[in-house]
Amino acid sequence: MAFFQRSGMWQDVSPTGAIADLITVFKQAGPNRWRFAFLAMLPPILIVYTFAQEGGRAKPARPEITYITTFRADRTLDEIAKSNVEHQKVKDEVEAEQAKRAEEVRQMYKAVGRATGIDVDAIEAKAKAEQAAEKARAEALGRR
Repeated sequence: MAFFQRSGMWQDVSPTGAIADLITVFKQAGPNRWRFAFLAMLPPILIVYTFAQEGGRAKPARPEITYITTFRADRTLDEIAKSNVEHQKVKDEVEAEQAKRAEEVRQMYKAVGRATGIDVDAIEAKAKAEQAAEKARAEALGRR
């Protein structure tokens, strides 16, 4: 029994046969076989030699960190609270504008649905019922 069992495509490969074939082809190559062998080995040898000269044993230099600060470090708590309130107002305005646009889009889709003969009121009622059921399930899971 062999130490390694060959399977699949390696089943028909014989290393001794491959070496014997290489020797046979090398003998038939003629007088220039050593030149061609040298030329074939030259690029890999040069590549390995070049990589060996690189070295690369030292640890990489520590990165230089530049901190970018958006806010002053000496702000008071009142300034921070005032800034938070201002940003919350801007956020609320943006959300209101987005909600307004989303409602306009819904109205356009309803108009297109009515124009094509779709019962958009029934679809909207069904969607609201599904949302209410989902909300009730979420609350029931949250209470447990």
